[in-house]
Amino acid sequence: MKRYARLILPLLVTLALGFSKIYFGDASKKWEFPFSYLPHLNTILIIIGFTWCLLVLIQISKRVFLRQFDINEEDNLRARKVYTQINVLVKVANFMIIVIGIGLILISFEVVRQVGVGLFASAGVAGIIIGISAQKAIGTLIAGVQIAFTQPFRLEDAVVVEGEWGWIEEINLNYVVVRIWDQRRLVLPSTYFLENPFQNWTRTSAEIIGSVFIYTDYTVSFEAMREELDRILAETKLWDGKVKVLQVTDAKERTVESRILVSAKNSPTAWDLRVLVREKMVEFLQKTYPDALPKTRIVLRDFPAKGQSFENENPLA
Repeated sequence: MKRYARLILPLLVTLALGFSKIYFGDASKKWEFPFSYLPHLNTILIIIGFTWCLLVLIQISKRVFLRQFDINEEDNLRARKVYTQINVLVKVANFMIIVIGIGLILISFEVVRQVGVGLFASAGVAGIIIGISAQKAIGTLIAGVQIAFTQPFRLEDAVVVEGEWGWIEEINLNYVVVRIWDQRRLVLPSTYFLENPFQNWTRTSAEIIGSVFIYTDYTVSFEAMREELDRILAETKLWDGKVKVLQVTDAKERTVESRILVSAKNSPTAWDLRVLVREKMVEFLQKTYPDALPKTRIVLRDFPAKGQSFENENPLA
């Protein structure tokens, strides 16, 4: 019942104004100054009240409809899709209702109606001038509506834009707000996402694979590293139990590159998991295989004996 309370007041006021206009309709034509302005003022207030009722009714309908979808669920892909479309459509509807309401108020003035007739006669020239001057603004609005229907991203999608990683926080008709991981806000025009490439990490699902690179000496035991990776993942809830890979991806003149792939339920969890795996693997190498840390070798030939070599251990980790 509380959600309908905001609709009761404007509705009662509008009905009262409409009733008074009908009741005093003929008599009001004979009223003299200053009461002669009351019928016109009453008309303006009725338009405002009706516009107010429509705006409140749209907000109530939006809340009632979105109650069926919980955006806080773990698997909220469909909910985010619906939220994105409804929010943009509501903003479009509100914009149109306000514009129509202002237009009705303006044409209620005789002077404005006469000017409107003159403008209508030269609508061709005026339309060209307005179209050229408002080209970018109109294009941005159309881009906002296009994003709502095509949905290259949705609310709370994890994206990488302009080299920044964050989540879609707001989708408006003319701009989009990205909440960056460090709580900054990146505001971009709607047309940006239709004209420039960007990464969407949760386009079809929130699951993501994270990578960790470890650089070691050639003497490291890869089998021991895989066993340690198994132990690390078994002791954390960050891993979703799907992807677990350790591969040697490169061998350079001084170090061997090992890549670890692990999966998580979403991008923030994947970040925490990558940090944890990297830290634990480095600790494992420090304690168990300190000689396998990256080092620089110097080979001295014929001194002190032919074929003998010395190692200058200089960890670079």
